[in-house]
Amino acid sequence: MEARNIAQWCAIFFCVKHGDSDTTTHGKLQQAFGDDAMSRVQAFRWQKMFSEGRTIVEDEQRSGRPSTTQTSDNTARVRELVRSDRRLTVNMTADKVNMNQEAVRRILTEELGMRKISVMMVPRNLTEQQRDARVSVCAELLEQVEADPELMERVITGDESWFFQYDPKTKCQSLEWVRRDNQGQRKHACPSQN
Repeated sequence: MEARNIAQWCAIFFCVKHGDSDTTTHGKLQQAFGDDAMSRVQAFRWQKMFSEGRTIVEDEQRSGRPSTTQTSDNTARVRELVRSDRRLTVNMTADKVNMNQEAVRRILTEELGMRKISVMMVPRNLTEQQRDARVSVCAELLEQVEADPELMERVITGDESWFFQYDPKTKCQSLEWVRRDNQGQRKHACPSQN
């Protein structure tokens, strides 16, 4: 509790005992404390409490710690949900665990140390079937070129490589939660989703 607040509460208590109005009390606070004076609403609230019989200048005791949704049980629930589907947004996760979005965001970023990154297709992570398919397509193209030497003259080439892969509708839909200590991944921000 700041000494400045106690001094102003004492001044309001004195003004109430002196019989000053709300407006007069607030004017005296502004004159005495200048820019540090409490707001008009706060001064009126304290004036009302002292007028109704309050005699204690200090804040009243509060019961315990403020309630929070960031418990170890909720952290475990969010961790399991994100492990099951890393593409969930903060909003979707908050809906599934029935929690505040800000609490879920804090659990993900601060407690679990996660961040969102854009997923990319890496050819070395292909399955055996995909590798076999690529080999067979390349072998088939090689046979066609050997059978028709003029085939390559009819093919238009560019500077892009085309590979079969899963492309989500948008870049934001491909974002996944990963631990911050995972290196070598590019981070892409998406302002439209959490």
